[in-house]
Amino acid sequence: MKESLAMNRREMIKKSILLTAASSSGLLFKPAPKLQLGACDWSVGKSLNPEAFDRAKEIGLQGIQVSYNTSQNHAGLSVPATLQSIREASARTSVKVSSLAIGELNRVPYKSEPKTEEWVWNSVDAAKALHVKVILLAFFSDGDLRNDEKGKKAVIERLKKVAPHAEKQGITLGIESYLTAQEHLDIINSVGSKAVKVYYDFLNAVDAGNDIFKEIPMIGKDLICELHMKENGQRLGEGTLDWPKIAKMVRDIDYQGWMQIEGATPKGADIIECYQQNRKYLEGLFSFK
Repeated sequence: MKESLAMNRREMIKKSILLTAASSSGLLFKPAPKLQLGACDWSVGKSLNPEAFDRAKEIGLQGIQVSYNTSQNHAGLSVPATLQSIREASARTSVKVSSLAIGELNRVPYKSEPKTEEWVWNSVDAAKALHVKVILLAFFSDGDLRNDEKGKKAVIERLKKVAPHAEKQGITLGIESYLTAQEHLDIINSVGSKAVKVYYDFLNAVDAGNDIFKEIPMIGKDLICELHMKENGQRLGEGTLDWPKIAKMVRDIDYQGWMQIEGATPKGADIIECYQQNRKYLEGLFSFK
């Protein structure tokens, strides 16, 4: 018995020494937060602008989803000075760059405009430089893929070319569109890369006539890279979506990652005050750390 107790004490001491050494050498890390809350820079009125980080800080958000480029600046974050200005704003405010987005693909479609291939390729490099893991690729307006088999095939072929580059850099390309869950999955399977996932927006899905309570479990947390939390023309909780039911579903699939508030501002409302209310509403439904 004494020998057994002595062995147990020696093992405990050994483990204690190893843990202390690992901690002092930086081998132990705190687990990443399960959920984090940000907002789109265009929704706070500062697309591809360092001032978006100041607004996010005032609102009380953890991150900002940054536009890769704009209609006035197609080179966007591929310009070193622009990239550096975003990096400095993040450091100054302690607000993270939560992800990137190429909303300009709504006006200059990925499915048909050759120059967009360069945008997506270069956005991967920008994301890597900013230590960002997700890039939203938008497919609305002129870029809409509904009832466009030719367009879908073109997107698949282009994603096949850029996906290995994204994989190598550890970046995910998130498809945000009006397509159904099955159509998204079909594209992902056709590309055949772990770098391509779904960027899910609950309101967009409902507006397209899709059943979000069937779609989210169908896609699953492993293929959802981020979530947009949105109401058009209303604050969160004051529009058409059943957010408590959505929150339960998100918890049920154990989604982990960023949620970005988009829109959710009544006409004429003060953006800061409105987004503070949106933040508080989501904090009542989810745990952000």
